Amino acid sequence: MRLMYLYEKTEKCPNDKTKYEVKKMKIEILGTGCSKCKKTKEKIEKVLKQNGLEAEVIKIEDIEQIMNYGVMVTPAVVIDGEVKVAGKVPDEKDIQKWITQ
Repeated sequence: MRLMYLYEKTEKCPNDKTKYEVKKMKIEILGTGCSKCKKTKEKIEKVLKQNGLEAEVIKIEDIEQIMNYGVMVTPAVVIDGEVKVAGKVPDEKDIQKWITQ
């Protein structure tokens, strides 16, 4: 299984090699629990599995947290802090593009 991680520079080693910390991709699904929100989560998990990728998938239902992203319509998908789509269930090909960038 192929794993996709983000690497973040943390410090410089004495021998000029850079030390990196592994960070897992974080995918947040914003929505109040409607059928479209559930479908969005299912699609994301399906695409992750098809590509052999792992990510932290979190469902956020709190209205205040959702509004902190500037999202007014759900479902919405946020990947590593960036809103990718709001107001519709994304296509699997769009999800594929987002998670493999």
